[in-house]
Amino acid sequence: MPNLEHPAYPAADLLRLESLVPCRESQVSMLLSIFGERQQFSFPSIFIYGHTSSGKTYVMQTLLTTLQLPHVFVNCVEYFTSRLLLEEILIQLQSCSSDTEQASPVHCDTFNDFVRLFKQAVASSELQDQTLYIVLDRAEQLREMEANILPAFLRLQELTDRNVTVVLLSEIVWELFRPNVGCFEPFTMYFPDYSIGHLQKILSQNHLPEYSADFYAAYINILLGVFYMVCRDLKELRHLAALNFSKYCEPVVRGEANERDTRKLWKNIEPHLKKAMQTVYLREISSSQWERLQHDGGEPGQLKGLSAHTHVELPYYSKFLLIAAYLASYNPVRTDKRFFLKHHGKIRKTNFLKKHEKTSNHLLGPKPFPLDRLLAILYSIVDNRVAPTANIFSQITSLVTLQLLSMVGQNDQLDGPRYKCTVSLDFIRAIAR
Repeated sequence: MPNLEHPAYPAADLLRLESLVPCRESQVSMLLSIFGERQQFSFPSIFIYGHTSSGKTYVMQTLLTTLQLPHVFVNCVEYFTSRLLLEEILIQLQSCSSDTEQASPVHCDTFNDFVRLFKQAVASSELQDQTLYIVLDRAEQLREMEANILPAFLRLQELTDRNVTVVLLSEIVWELFRPNVGCFEPFTMYFPDYSIGHLQKILSQNHLPEYSADFYAAYINILLGVFYMVCRDLKELRHLAALNFSKYCEPVVRGEANERDTRKLWKNIEPHLKKAMQTVYLREISSSQWERLQHDGGEPGQLKGLSAHTHVELPYYSKFLLIAAYLASYNPVRTDKRFFLKHHGKIRKTNFLKKHEKTSNHLLGPKPFPLDRLLAILYSIVDNRVAPTANIFSQITSLVTLQLLSMVGQNDQLDGPRYKCTVSLDFIRAIAR
């Protein structure tokens, strides 16, 4: 039995709409109830909000297109001034109301001009007897425009005396939109994030015909088990699923396993998913380069992951402070004289040193160090002379706030604060370059 039912729209269109918007049936049903029948006046303005990749834009576009409702769809980031925005709405409106595809240029400087030209554009018979929908995507950009733009759009039905509904799509809540002087309150609607079950259902629909649906669903289950805690973005997960599926299928293609040998399939895909974790949300390499790297068996260090980008925002001396902190965390105190003094004299290499230096300090983890040792190493690795000013100490505090350093123990220690470096070797190598 279909979930979407409405007497004003054909059952076949509603069934097709339901198949196109999985896991968003309740939101679509609510919107259909608000829209009503084509000739009925709908609510003057609707505000739809939710996190990124929660289906707001896709659901609205699919709903209006599938049911063939007259609409104008504008992205406020592309048309970032009020003049560009109003002119684009009028241009799209001309193509809705006229038979000719070529729209004439429109000049609209103020909202008063927009109201006048809007009435002329909807004077055609096909737009007079049904609701027109104006959808403004990324509507938070309206707050950067003139103060009258947002209140005027919310009251557009009243100002034009026409059957029009303005739909605002945004990632922030309505309380951050509301002007200080007050305005017409829109009908607010929330799109929640997709749950892991929703993502499993949506991503499993993209399975290739040469493999069974259960096989692809098992792959999506593995993918979500790795990435769900760090990434809920449906578009990003779909990209990752398409990019890594060929590696998941390799044991099946080579005949080393069948579709039910999940253990062998997991052991084959695990290292590649670990590499992909370094580039979530980043596009520093193309899909073809990523596939070539997988085919060549490249190491994760060959990818410019997150660690290669975050240092760009660090101040000059913060980079040296972080390098000094890493050296202080992973080098024993007794080696400071050997590494950082030019005339350190002779140091005897006793059996005690040799026995303990066989174990890599990277395997033992970072060790805490005092502030004076950090500053001593900093002065030795920086070429020019650095004065211990308040600026240097504030940058240490900033590194702790960014969780690149962690403070060990309490702040009221008599011997001063102790710190520990929390970044990886790849991160420090990227900064040192």
